[in-house]
Amino acid sequence: VVLFKDCHSWFLVDILPPDDHAPVLGLAIDIGTTRMVMNLVDLESGDILGETGFDNPQAVIGPDVLARIHHSNQPGGAGALQQVVIDAVNRAMDDLCCSHGRSAAQIYLITGAGNTAMTHLFAGIEAFQIIKEPYIPCVNILDTLPASDLGLAANPSAQLFLFPNIGSYFGGDLIAGILAANLDKREEPAIMVDVGTNAEIVVGSSDWLIACAGAAGPALEGGVSRMGMTAGPGVVDRVWVDPDTSEIRVHTIEEQPAVGICGSGMIDLAAALFLSGRIDIRGKFVKSACGDQLVEKDEIGHFILVDHDRSGTGEPIGLSQVDLNSLTSSKAAMYTILEVIVRHTAGLEFEDLSRFYVAGTFGSFIDPHSAIGIGMLPDIPVETFEVLGNTSLGGATRLLTEPDAFDRIMDIRQSITYI
Repeated sequence: VVLFKDCHSWFLVDILPPDDHAPVLGLAIDIGTTRMVMNLVDLESGDILGETGFDNPQAVIGPDVLARIHHSNQPGGAGALQQVVIDAVNRAMDDLCCSHGRSAAQIYLITGAGNTAMTHLFAGIEAFQIIKEPYIPCVNILDTLPASDLGLAANPSAQLFLFPNIGSYFGGDLIAGILAANLDKREEPAIMVDVGTNAEIVVGSSDWLIACAGAAGPALEGGVSRMGMTAGPGVVDRVWVDPDTSEIRVHTIEEQPAVGICGSGMIDLAAALFLSGRIDIRGKFVKSACGDQLVEKDEIGHFILVDHDRSGTGEPIGLSQVDLNSLTSSKAAMYTILEVIVRHTAGLEFEDLSRFYVAGTFGSFIDPHSAIGIGMLPDIPVETFEVLGNTSLGGATRLLTEPDAFDRIMDIRQSITYI
């Protein structure tokens, strides 16, 4: 007997023949703006059988959430945005099942977590009010519904549950993150930070939770910074200062010739430049310290990190003063959000936090030493920091494996003070 618990009660999904030994599967989906990731789960054992990910195909229609919401308000726009992502999920689901000797027809439960806008667009729900004053989502808690209603090609009886949101800028992905991090079960105050284009932050314990979101990451995700880019082969992901020569060293993904630099690499680079005296306290290049690595283009200073003859593009890889200004603004915004929510809202000092969880793709690669060095994260003991990875996927997976998780999700949603 396949059961699922939602807001109202336990309800029956399907009854299987007692002599049918085929595995009963579930699918957890992280509905990311840029990238979507899925776990295939054995519901009987709780084991994760496999994981797959793919770029969100909605990016072809709109590169960011705002563009997609505007497109959804055009005739046929919402349907097109929903169809392209459902088709992609079906293809990935089929491939994932086949690669593990399973069938999509064996999937009976599907859970999904995403930000408020992505959840609306995934479900084909009106999303335009999210970006229109007073910024109210069309729905906060969706009922569990047949997966086939959205065109998901799982078992005909399969049910779909999408994590609830709290507001336009506090979505189900963050509630899933709280569940994955057990933030709602901690006795001592802790904080969780998920950094993307926005910084989403939750601080609290089992007694109370406060959350907020604010713009923090444009320079880190290739938006404002011309050279910033998504992690991939040849992308600079680590930068450090050689202690013997004071030269700046780099590492690229898969050891390929450098083609650009990603967010974690930019933070490392800024820290290396600052600690070696190549930039000053204002984030401005110090010409005497940079030497011939600092060149001017169109009256703007550029620090050359990788020469043209060693890069994978034939062009020098560098950081301009404009890029650096963007990074400075982003890290200042990030620290300001932390300062406001921890000190001024929760009435705590950073030293009072028992744990500092860093979630999301960004958190998987960031070096806390570098982030502390440039004033992006508070100067607290490094052992306080813990990288959690994809907590949106982790929370969605947990709901498939722990029957009491649904009640926790609703308790979390009810107990949060959202700023």
